[in-house]
Amino acid sequence: MNLQTKLLSGILFALILGAQASYCLAESAVEGDPTVDSSTSIPDDTENFSLHGQSTYVLQYKNQFNSPYLGEKSMLSYGDQGKSYSVTGTAFIGARLWPGAEVYYNPEAVESMAFSNLSGLGGFTNGELQRGTNVPMKFYNARYFIQQTFGFGGGQEHIAGGPNQLAGNVDKRRLRFTYGGFSALDYFDGNKYSHDPRTQFLNWSIMAAGGWDFPANSRGYTYGLIAEYFDDGWTLRAGRLAMPKEPNALRLDWQLTQQYGDQVELEHEHSILGQEGALRALLFQNRGILATFNDAINQANGSTPNILTSRNGYQTKWGYSLNFEQAISDSFGLFGRWSWNNGNTETEAFTDISRSLSGGASVKGTYWGREKDTYGLAFALNGISSSQINYLNQGGSTMFIGDGKITYQGERILETYYSFNVFKGAYLSADYQYIRNPAYNADRGPVSFFGLRAHIEM
Repeated sequence: MNLQTKLLSGILFALILGAQASYCLAESAVEGDPTVDSSTSIPDDTENFSLHGQSTYVLQYKNQFNSPYLGEKSMLSYGDQGKSYSVTGTAFIGARLWPGAEVYYNPEAVESMAFSNLSGLGGFTNGELQRGTNVPMKFYNARYFIQQTFGFGGGQEHIAGGPNQLAGNVDKRRLRFTYGGFSALDYFDGNKYSHDPRTQFLNWSIMAAGGWDFPANSRGYTYGLIAEYFDDGWTLRAGRLAMPKEPNALRLDWQLTQQYGDQVELEHEHSILGQEGALRALLFQNRGILATFNDAINQANGSTPNILTSRNGYQTKWGYSLNFEQAISDSFGLFGRWSWNNGNTETEAFTDISRSLSGGASVKGTYWGREKDTYGLAFALNGISSSQINYLNQGGSTMFIGDGKITYQGERILETYYSFNVFKGAYLSADYQYIRNPAYNADRGPVSFFGLRAHIEM
């Protein structure tokens, strides 16, 4: 199957399963609440069912770069496949069961191939490659969850319909529970300007908090329970989510009592000079059967350490993330993240990053007469812990990095993209990423990545 056929199959998957169908049931306006103007304030378009779809194709090339030596998990300059790509297609099916209860199901297909078997970087260049290398195309259940919302008054606000979101009116003060399978990124670490690699920045450490080892299997999904409380611009959310039975593996530990990730996030929406913004603070703790870098070194007795043979019992990784977004005008916004984890153990579900600072700007094409186009420019500065540096200096490798030796410097990433709106719901993007000190090694690189992205949504 050639590349064009693969792309066409992914798009057809979304077109067939994702042709939007919704049935709207009008309900009476809220009575007895002085904060609601039933004639003009709140649209009355409650959905009982919705069907949406998307397909995304990402193609990337890299240049040849300085590579004086190689390790087991190095990014290759020569002898690598010529390109990296991913094709995904997703259907978003939702239904209202009873007042306050909604159920969602997302079948998904993916085909992907990563540079150097997904090795040699802290911040990987394509967030869609969370799903790993999949050739030929794989079909699976991405999300399957139920939500129950309890309202406590405070006036009403309108929720617009979209993928995994039924249109309707809800109390401003409410409690929502979500149970089932989903992505941790669906609920935590949100950001208006950098959160979705299908439409925004592609780099893993820019689209999300790099230091957050978020609960996920090798496809980027997890299972668990999330509770969220909304009240007048404040949101408090907490969740216990499943970790994979083995680090970076596909199978999850469904018990949620032995290997799991706990997340707590506080979010506040605000307005500065009439422009909307938000602040978020996230705390997380992961528990799993993990190797520590120091244990791997000690058990090696002078030979090359190996974390894969050093998993002696349960370990805890914890950390935090701070996240902001701020509109400067209706067409220009800024964002930033700082994240950190203790860095004592191998990564369980994300990438080899112990601390990360990222930020950037997003500009709508309103300024040049293309209001649905977007230009973005961002950076990320990633680092790892001293114990991991020591482990890598002794020739050790992790699931993602290991050059055999290392001259440590922080990984520095610059990304820019332009998204061109072809027609309603269809976008073409050009993306460029420049990475110095790939995998924290000043002896190698820098390396440039050139990308194209096609995205369609219904």
